[in-house]
Amino acid sequence: MHITASVFINDDERGLHPDFGVWLEALAPFNPDPNVYHHNRTGEDNADAHLKRQVMGREVVVAITNGKLDFGP
Repeated sequence: MHITASVFINDDERGLHPDFGVWLEALAPFNPDPNVYHHNRTGEDNADAHLKRQVMGREVVVAITNGKLDFGP
């Protein structure tokens, strides 16, 4: 686990995964400029990743059916 990483599992509905990327980028756009995010003043440039991870969470709950991962249809 890493504090700037997140895993999400969702139905593979057409367009949904790209929509997540666009939505997250609109909420916290990548910008390494330290005048935009205070965290980037530490010499890092990943403040946006921390914010995106906060929205998506870091827990995963998946269904198990008959002892196997059940991702559904």
